[in-house]
Amino acid sequence: MLKIEKLSGGYYRKNVLFDLSFHVDNGEIVALIGLNGAGKSTCIKHIMGLLKPTSGRIKNENLEATDPHYLKQIAYIPERPILYPEVTFREHLALCFKAYGQDDEATWSRAMDLAEQFHLQHDLDRLPSVFSKGMQQKVMLVAALSLSCPLYVIDEPFMGLDPLGIRTLLDILEEKKRQGASLLLSTHVLDTAEKYCDRFVVMSEGRVLSEGSAQDLIKASGQSDLASAYFALVDL
Repeated sequence: MLKIEKLSGGYYRKNVLFDLSFHVDNGEIVALIGLNGAGKSTCIKHIMGLLKPTSGRIKNENLEATDPHYLKQIAYIPERPILYPEVTFREHLALCFKAYGQDDEATWSRAMDLAEQFHLQHDLDRLPSVFSKGMQQKVMLVAALSLSCPLYVIDEPFMGLDPLGIRTLLDILEEKKRQGASLLLSTHVLDTAEKYCDRFVVMSEGRVLSEGSAQDLIKASGQSDLASAYFALVDL
């Protein structure tokens, strides 16, 4: 389980997050939602150890973020694909699996299955640098989702994906959830998130504005759907 306790932090000694507290249980999909600049990606960067908090705690599977084994508990997919220009898709997978200590037959079997689901099975020995943006995003998804980790963190998972890719990704996330993994998403696609996410953390100006299921947020705002509730909560 991921647990954020009174997290404050930001960039260059200037806080843009203030006393954030929320959690993601095992077998649960939680979405971070909020306007651009609300602090969603900054929060994820703190979870991934890319930024150091000025105060507060981050724990996953009872490991503090400062523990040397902490990051191996998290499979991360950033907002924009990060790929090496002279390394093939298959070689990217090998690098990822070795880094996590999961370069085994079971992981490769999952990877081949996911590559087929994303229609990339014929592109394993091509350079992703010549792929479209959507295909590059799928490379990142295959690499991360092939791993067996307690927590999956995905920043804007639907960006650049075609409708079939989105449906495939959602099916995979549902399967990870059934297997007991924790999943944290940052997204602006509220209609899709409303159908698949168990809870939502609404952020505004670096703070948690509201938290709960879609029905909790709808009831609290007096609206009829998640999008309307969101607009009411952020006072648009």
